[in-house]
Amino acid sequence: MKKLNRKHVGLEDKLPIKIVQFGEGNFLRAFIGYAFQELNKAVNFNAGIAVVQPIDRGLVNMLNDQDGLYTLFMKGVKKGQEIQDIELISNIVKGVDPYANFNDYLNLAKEESLEFIISNTTEAGIAYVATDTPDMEPPSSFPAKLTLLLHERFKHFNGDATKGLTIIPCELINHNSETLKDIILKYVIDWNLGDDFKTWLLESNSFHSTLVDRIVPGYPKDEIESYNAQLNYQDNLIVAAEAFLLWVIEGGDDLKAKLPFNKTKLDVKIVNDMQPYRTRKVRILNGAHTAMVPFSILYGNTTVKETIDNDFTGGFVNKAVFDEIIETLKMDRDELNSFAEEVLDRFRNPFIKHQLSDIALNSISKFKVRVLPSLLEYIEINNSIPLHLTFSFACLIRFYKGTWKGAKLPVKDSSEIVETFENIWKLKDYEDISKAVLEHVDFWDQDLTKIKKLKTAIAIALEEIDANGVEKGFANFSNNIKNKTIDIAW
Repeated sequence: MKKLNRKHVGLEDKLPIKIVQFGEGNFLRAFIGYAFQELNKAVNFNAGIAVVQPIDRGLVNMLNDQDGLYTLFMKGVKKGQEIQDIELISNIVKGVDPYANFNDYLNLAKEESLEFIISNTTEAGIAYVATDTPDMEPPSSFPAKLTLLLHERFKHFNGDATKGLTIIPCELINHNSETLKDIILKYVIDWNLGDDFKTWLLESNSFHSTLVDRIVPGYPKDEIESYNAQLNYQDNLIVAAEAFLLWVIEGGDDLKAKLPFNKTKLDVKIVNDMQPYRTRKVRILNGAHTAMVPFSILYGNTTVKETIDNDFTGGFVNKAVFDEIIETLKMDRDELNSFAEEVLDRFRNPFIKHQLSDIALNSISKFKVRVLPSLLEYIEINNSIPLHLTFSFACLIRFYKGTWKGAKLPVKDSSEIVETFENIWKLKDYEDISKAVLEHVDFWDQDLTKIKKLKTAIAIALEEIDANGVEKGFANFSNNIKNKTIDIAW
C-alpha cells in the first residue's frame, strides 16, 4: 500500500496560509482541521493551516512526512442510527518545529494571507513563565512564543493596522483569550517591546474566548488494521473522533462575517456570552472525564466506555454527575439532566475507544479547572463533603504516586509536579500526605486544608484505597460516612 502524500491522492495544490495553529495533537486535527475544511468546502474560504509544534517533542515530522494529510474517522449514534464519516483532511500546508528551526517559525509572521491564530496547548499551556526572554529561540511558554510572533509581524509590516490577527485560543480555561492577552501584555512590558507595539496589539488584533466540545480518542491503535483496510493508502496519523461537535466562540457581527460557519452544517455558535455553555460542558462532560480517570484506572478499566458500562464504576460516575456536579449548577434542572444523559450516551459510543491513559495528561490542572469548583460549591451549598468527588480526589492523589500493584501508572504531567508527588509520597502517614497535597497552593490556587474535614476524609480514603482497592475501599469509605464514623457535615 502506498504511503499517504499529496501526489498519491492528487492534492498537490496547497492553500494560502490563513491560519497559524499552535498544536498538532489529535484534538486539534479532529476539530479545527475538520471545521475549517468544512468552511473551505461550503464557502470557498480558501484557508490553509500552518501548524506549530508547541513543545520540544511532537508530531510535526510525521505530519510533514505525509504532506500535512491525515484521515479523520467520525463515528457515533444519531437518533438511534449508527453513523460513520471518513474525511481526508487536506488543509494543513506545513508543520513548523520552532525548536528545530526558529527562523521558519518567525517567518510565519510575514505571511500576507495570515488572519487567524488558533491554539490548544492544554490547560497548562496558557501560563506566564518569568524566565522566558525575547532572545530565546524559542521561549518555553506558548504565550511567549506568540508574543514574539506578533512582534515580528508588527515589525515586518511596519505597524500596519490591517495586518492584525484574530486570536482564538481553545484551551479549556475560563476566559482563555483574556488570560492569554494579559500574559502577552506582561511580556510586552517585561521585554520592553514598546508602546507602539502595545497599541497595535490592542487595537489591530482581536481576542476571542471559546468553548470546544468533541470527544477525540485519537489514533485507534487497537483497531488500526480495520481502519487501514478502509483506505487505499498508508496513514500513520489516523485520528478517530465522535460525530458530535460544538464550538462556541465569543464575538459579534465582525467575527461572524470573518467566519461564516452559519453556512456550514457544523454547530459553531458565535455569541456575545459563552459562559452558560462553558459552565455546563466543563463541569459535566469534562468534569466527569477527569473525575473518572484515576479512579477507573486504579479499578482496572482502560477506556471510558468500559468505565460507563461497568456496574460499579458506571454507577459511581452517574452519581458523581447527577447527585453532586449537577447539584452545584444554577441552570434549569431538566436541561442539565438532559445534557448529562446525552454526555453519558456519548461516553457509551460503541465506535469510540477513548483510552483513559490519554485523558490522564495534566490531570492536576484539569482537576483544578473541571472538578474542584463542583466539589467546593457542593460543600458551600450542603455544608458537607460530596462522597464521590472526594473519593475521586483521593484516587487522583493515589494515582500520582506513579505505581499501582507493582505496575507503572500513566502519569503524564510536568516534571515539577511529578517530582513534587514523588516527595510527598515519601511521607508515611496518610494525614501528612493529604495535608501536603491540599496545602500546595501552586496546584489549586488556594490552601484546601482550610476546607473543614476535607483533609481527614481524603486521608481515610487514601488508606482504604491502599488497603482494600478501589471498589471495597469506596464501600468502606461510604459506609463510614453513612455510619458517621467519618463526619463530613458541619
